[in-house]
Amino acid sequence: MARAAAVTSTTPRPGEPDRLAATNRSDAVLSRLQLLVTRKLDGLLQGDYAGLLPGPGSEAGESREYRPGDDVRRMDWPVTARTTTPHVRRTVADRELETWMAVDLSASLDFGTGRWLKRDVVIAAAAAITHLTVRGGNRIGAVVGSGADLPTPRRGRRAAAVPAGPGRLVRLPARSGRKEAQGMLRAIAGTEIRPGRGDLGALIDMLNRPPRRRGVAVVISDFLAPPAQWARPLRKLRVRQDLLAIEVVDPRELELPDVGVLPVVDPETGELHEVQTADPGLRHRYAAAAAAQRAEISAALRAAGAAHLRLRTDRDWLLDMVRFVAAQRHARTRGTTR
Repeated sequence: MARAAAVTSTTPRPGEPDRLAATNRSDAVLSRLQLLVTRKLDGLLQGDYAGLLPGPGSEAGESREYRPGDDVRRMDWPVTARTTTPHVRRTVADRELETWMAVDLSASLDFGTGRWLKRDVVIAAAAAITHLTVRGGNRIGAVVGSGADLPTPRRGRRAAAVPAGPGRLVRLPARSGRKEAQGMLRAIAGTEIRPGRGDLGALIDMLNRPPRRRGVAVVISDFLAPPAQWARPLRKLRVRQDLLAIEVVDPRELELPDVGVLPVVDPETGELHEVQTADPGLRHRYAAAAAAQRAEISAALRAAGAAHLRLRTDRDWLLDMVRFVAAQRHARTRGTTR
């Protein structure tokens, strides 16, 4: 019995070497990413409680006279009545901030023609947000969504039916500490992208349940799902949270190159089409439709009150993120919002 047990324990299970190799690669990538984020962000974003959305806090503090651009929701009416001069109430930043991320890893994110896949940029953005959160001893959690399994796709318009439902949704509890944060990032990076259609609205709605005290909510996605699916949950989330939407874009989603006949597969539905990219009229219509789609996404995010950061697979995502943070701080200093 002992010999049999020993043999069984040393015999790898089918597929186990592949899983171990994938885990080791994921850990190596996350280690390099953590080093890059630490070097770049720590040198550029100084401050004990710096974050992507630096704000005034939520605990009541002293009053001061009103200045143009101040948030009227912070008006101190008793002091205003006594002094006959408009005053606003200062607020003090909370010492423990809770940040939640909604990380979209649906099939459309498993694509990229630039320097990285869109999935890689999603994980990199999640790593940067995690670093900025835990460096002050704050807590961070995440909900991760992927698609549902698809039947074998067929050629042409009559593709296999897409199963209904929100896909696979996983909640990773909010914790503080670098070790816990690294474990969360490993879980996100190890999420399998399924070739089905996910529900971004259901993913965002997971951040609304159960209701939490005011904090920061970050949604990372390509937002290619129709805005009617996710706009309302996003507006609901903004009621109690400071909201940041990170949109991940690939250049081929904005325009088509002239490369002749190009086979195109929709990873969420399995449909396969052949597109004649040598047609300049088609390329023009594609670019116009893509611009209209991105304008609709931007309008929906703006209507929800979210700060909007766009990251591209063919650009330096970390530099774009630093510029965004600097612009946010400049807007706060001047007394304006987003």
